[in-house]
Amino acid sequence: MYHRFFSYPLIVVLLFSASACTRSYQSQSLAYKGYRIGKTMPVDSSVLRFLQPFSDSVNNSMNMVLGQVTESLEKAQPEGTLGNFMVDAFLHMARIKYQTEVDLAFVNFGGIRLTQLPAGPITRGKVFELMPFDNLLILQKVKGSVLQQLLDLTAARGGWPMAGISLRISNGKAVNVLIGGKPLDPEKIYTIANSDFIANGGDNADMLRTLPQITNGYLMRDAIIDYLELLRQQGKKVTATIENRVSNAQ
Repeated sequence: MYHRFFSYPLIVVLLFSASACTRSYQSQSLAYKGYRIGKTMPVDSSVLRFLQPFSDSVNNSMNMVLGQVTESLEKAQPEGTLGNFMVDAFLHMARIKYQTEVDLAFVNFGGIRLTQLPAGPITRGKVFELMPFDNLLILQKVKGSVLQQLLDLTAARGGWPMAGISLRISNGKAVNVLIGGKPLDPEKIYTIANSDFIANGGDNADMLRTLPQITNGYLMRDAIIDYLELLRQQGKKVTATIENRVSNAQ
């Protein structure tokens, strides 16, 4: 009896499971209802109290002043002061974080999410607005002939911010390319600091897709924050000028 008492429910469960596995259900209709979030609903004070410490911590972090911008930095093509500041940060920090020589750095124009950094204090929150995505600052070793293809792509797009290099745009192509003051060598291998988005073929940079990436998980946003900290330690303010790194041929 002891054995039967426990085996009978087990048999029932197994039979039910078997019948459930063979039966299918098909929905007959779907109905959606939208809800507008507004101020008409009462505030849950208990939730606010629970979130308050986290909210205060985030606000304190985002409002932290990282540096002072002397003059408004502008996003522009073929060259802008905002883009120059950013790629200078990427090139400088890539050399430090990867402990190797890096020939040039660039960022796709569309990757800059603000049109301006106004003169005055720049906060951590403003850097997050500038680069809200968690793109990595990676290195790639690129043959000069492949690099020329990439530069032609940037030229066709109107020019991207670059550091360590200068070029002119003529008929949608990159000409008069100088890297470290020397003409681009199609056979030479160059080390570039780049975003993982572009390195993976984003923005039609298909020529980079198959090339190995060197990465240590360093975010481009963190590179800007660290660069601002270095400037602060050196007693310097944030500034950038137009240097004809990228210009249109006359």
